Amino acid sequence: METARTTRDAIPTAPAARTGRGLHSALWVAQILLALAFGAAGIMHGVGPIPDVLPLPPALVRFIGLSEFAGALDMVLPAASRIKPGLTPSAAIGLTIVMGLAAIFHLTRGEFASLPVNFALGGLAAFVAWGRLRKAPIASR
Repeated sequence: METARTTRDAIPTAPAARTGRGLHSALWVAQILLALAFGAAGIMHGVGPIPDVLPLPPALVRFIGLSEFAGALDMVLPAASRIKPGLTPSAAIGLTIVMGLAAIFHLTRGEFASLPVNFALGGLAAFVAWGRLRKAPIASR
């Protein structure tokens, strides 16, 4: 025996409606904060002066800066334009890895004051990766 279906059952709901606007809004806030932080870091590492005390080759510092800047762009542009929005969680995963490696780098140098920033940004990036992959993905056009 088949039950009667209402019009409401036939209308698919958007991801934001299924997961709640709060999570969707929190993910957008996190994405924007990450884009600002990594955009600034990317510019600083990409074109700024490299300190002589840094034990990394200058080309690696420039590569890290380029990667951070690309991650900043991918944190917002694909999701906002809805063109290839799957790049946003991929960028978030990449930035989570970058922050894990940065934490290891700062630990080996005894720079413990930098660790809270690494953990905060890494945790925020992991939150965006989880949210945009599992809970509130953004549909393509």
